[in-house]
Amino acid sequence: MLRPKNILVPTDFSEYSDKALKQALDIAKDYNSNIYLVHVISGHVIQTVEEYSIDIDIVHQVEDQISAKAQENITKEIEKYSNKYIGMEIVPVIRHGVPYEEILHEAEERNADLIVIASIGRTGIKKYFLGSVAINVLKGAVCPVLLTKEQAS
Repeated sequence: MLRPKNILVPTDFSEYSDKALKQALDIAKDYNSNIYLVHVISGHVIQTVEEYSIDIDIVHQVEDQISAKAQENITKEIEKYSNKYIGMEIVPVIRHGVPYEEILHEAEERNADLIVIASIGRTGIKKYFLGSVAINVLKGAVCPVLLTKEQAS
């Protein structure tokens, strides 16, 4: 029987990943598990566009602002549940890179024995497709993956 001790929950701050976090917290409450809430910042700020170039200091400022906003969002996400799940610690993790790759690396580093992920994220045709990040996490994970499904609105 699965008795997870380390649960990894990827978030893109959508309502779908919010529901995945709620489900993970319910599981963690039953098994006294650790929760790792992971957000991956994908992409890079491009310094040049054809003949124009942005000063590298501005590029770094924009990257710092993106990281600060991600930290702010993940803190807000955790605070939403601090009253309902008293005594449970949710560890925030911010990574940079390709989302599914970073999620899998984090799962390995944290020795995750369960990943709880929304079946869809912010993009795509919600009703018809499983999200590409979720599919790649499902394919690459070495631990069980729980896909949460959103009911059509």
